[in-house]
Amino acid sequence: MVQQQQQQQHRIYILQFRKGEPEQEVACKVSQPKGAGRRVMYYYQDYGSSGGKSGKPVQSRALGLRRFLAMLLLSFLCVGTLFVAPVSFLSFVHSDEGGAAAAAAAARGGVSGPCSSVGNDSLCCDRTSERADICFARGDLRMHSASASFQLVSAGNSTAEEERIRPYTRKWEANVMATIDEVRLRRVVPGDAARCDVRHDVPAVLFSTGGYTGNVYHEFNDGILPLFVTAHHLRRRVVLVILEYHDWWMTKYGDVVSQLSAFPPIDFTADRRVHCFPEVIAGLRIHGELTVDPARTPEGKSIGDFRRLLDDAYRGRIEFLERLERRAARKRLRLRHRRGAVVPRAPPGPSHADDDRRPRLVIVARTGSRVIENEADVAALAADVGFDVRVIRPEPTTELCKIYRELNTSDAMVGVHGAAMTHFLFMRPGKVFIQVVPLGTDWAAGAYYGEPAERMGLRYVGYKIAPEESSLSREYPTGDPVLTDPAGVAQRGWDVTKKVYLDRQNVRLDLARFREELVGAHQYLLAGGGGVRRRRAPE
Repeated sequence: MVQQQQQQQHRIYILQFRKGEPEQEVACKVSQPKGAGRRVMYYYQDYGSSGGKSGKPVQSRALGLRRFLAMLLLSFLCVGTLFVAPVSFLSFVHSDEGGAAAAAAAARGGVSGPCSSVGNDSLCCDRTSERADICFARGDLRMHSASASFQLVSAGNSTAEEERIRPYTRKWEANVMATIDEVRLRRVVPGDAARCDVRHDVPAVLFSTGGYTGNVYHEFNDGILPLFVTAHHLRRRVVLVILEYHDWWMTKYGDVVSQLSAFPPIDFTADRRVHCFPEVIAGLRIHGELTVDPARTPEGKSIGDFRRLLDDAYRGRIEFLERLERRAARKRLRLRHRRGAVVPRAPPGPSHADDDRRPRLVIVARTGSRVIENEADVAALAADVGFDVRVIRPEPTTELCKIYRELNTSDAMVGVHGAAMTHFLFMRPGKVFIQVVPLGTDWAAGAYYGEPAERMGLRYVGYKIAPEESSLSREYPTGDPVLTDPAGVAQRGWDVTKKVYLDRQNVRLDLARFREELVGAHQYLLAGGGGVRRRRAPE
């Protein structure tokens, strides 16, 4: 995919190859692709295109003769219907209003509490959550980025009304919230309202990709999952308006975002056009750490539904990668035949099908701090226990789909506590997640990853290292509080905890002790606890 900005409009492109042209993997670039053999198509439809139902440019309101006669005929028909069957006519009008109210309630999440029933020409903010504020406005809403506001145009109510919100889900952290742009929702009279440039017939959801964005844990916990909670029930009939917009964020999460919205996202700051909406939801709902609470969603959606959304988001790309691999395997085989090489026969022993039934274990390796110093030994140990072992090293530039593919087909994941453990979301329920817990990280490891993993249906194992397995044992003498009382050290403040336990600590696992956890996971998987998926070999 290639991403490009044009006329203050962020677009995502897909390269399509001409019939007969060899498929190849295309890296993401910021420029228009070159080459005579390729066509470029929009991933999202453009605003103002004839094929879209939302995002229509404002047209002249001049009434043509043909339209006038049609409206006159319709008026006579309606009046006749009123006299002939007044009850049914009034019932029709009432049901239409009820449908609009139901749609509005759905847009607000369909759950009880403050702002659960916001009528037309209304503005309401729910500030009861400790994690995030969320505001709802219904009526004639106009995005006016020049004044960092949404205008609620109200002809019958001249009362001054204004709400302010920073649409990010870490309300309790004053330092990070101060970095989030503030947006106003204010009531204005028609004479003071901005003129619409683009009209939409679906709601808008406003949120920020600022704050801790750049850390994969926060990208999912503070952004993607709350966006799912807030917008999924709208069935893609919603426009996402993004504050602190980042091109790389859309490149990374475009597949997921396209499952939540059928329309191009709007860069709130850069797009100076006045976009008009029938309703605006400013802010996102969040249920906790990497989780979705079915009791607090309008349709009882859970973290399992989010997993299915990820499956849908990445299915096409994964199938494409698999086709490339099968084609490359056939090409290698043909080259070997042409060169007269003898294709070796499989050695005696277990069949290839038996190898496919070996549980696959993925080690998610770190670089920098909290690395497994004897990683090669741990991988060899896992293979000896009976696992098919893979090692991946996620980098900021690693395509998320490739990580998803690796973990979605795995049976077990091993990694040291840190943001990369967020990728447990890519595993299938019933599989095994073993988190290595360094000194001083017990609470965070459980609250941020262990407990959410169990809620998702994974078999979670927290392997708490002993002091002698920590690199800190080589820096501090035996009996030092850093080794014996991490909880007491943590009371000195977050800065001390981060400096000592997160930034300066590596681990060297006790192989005999860790083997017990691997054996337990292997036996659980073979016993059918999570099932072992047979993997198709490249053709």
